[in-house]
Amino acid sequence: MRFFQKIVLVGPMGAGKSTIGRLLAHHLSLPFRDSDHVVEERSGADISWIFDMEGEAGFRDRETAALEALVKEEQFVLATGGGIILRQKNRELIQQAEAVIFLIADPEHLVQRTYKDKKRPLLQVDNPREKILALLEEREPLYREVATHSVVTDTQSPKAVVQRIVSNLKGDSADDEK
Repeated sequence: MRFFQKIVLVGPMGAGKSTIGRLLAHHLSLPFRDSDHVVEERSGADISWIFDMEGEAGFRDRETAALEALVKEEQFVLATGGGIILRQKNRELIQQAEAVIFLIADPEHLVQRTYKDKKRPLLQVDNPREKILALLEEREPLYREVATHSVVTDTQSPKAVVQRIVSNLKGDSADDEK
């Protein structure tokens, strides 16, 4: 059986895309890419600075350009930023991958995982929990739209999530939700 060579992880910030992506890439002997890191590398600035100087729209433009380059690579496990799915063009680019995994996490877990993270510009508000809930309401239908598989990350270790993803990709088990 030929295994997947292009896998994209989508989901909200704090769902574990980068951590799980690194482990999955290692497990499958594929290169790991992180769209946020690619944006930072290409621009020579961190995301917070880009948001401060160019706003969210400027960041999203850079994110789309990075994604266009990334999907041309032959092999990868790609962890995406939580808002990458907001643009139709990005959703179309993501769907060029052989597998798109939606990492699902309960809002309370997302709040816990992102509570003290100052590198998330959208959460630098008075009520980060409220912001996370609003983002989930807006974005969850879009994650589901692009996903070929879904896995809940709340109650499992990153290694267990990777095993679940691999089983799903092999067709050995059902998705957690779809």
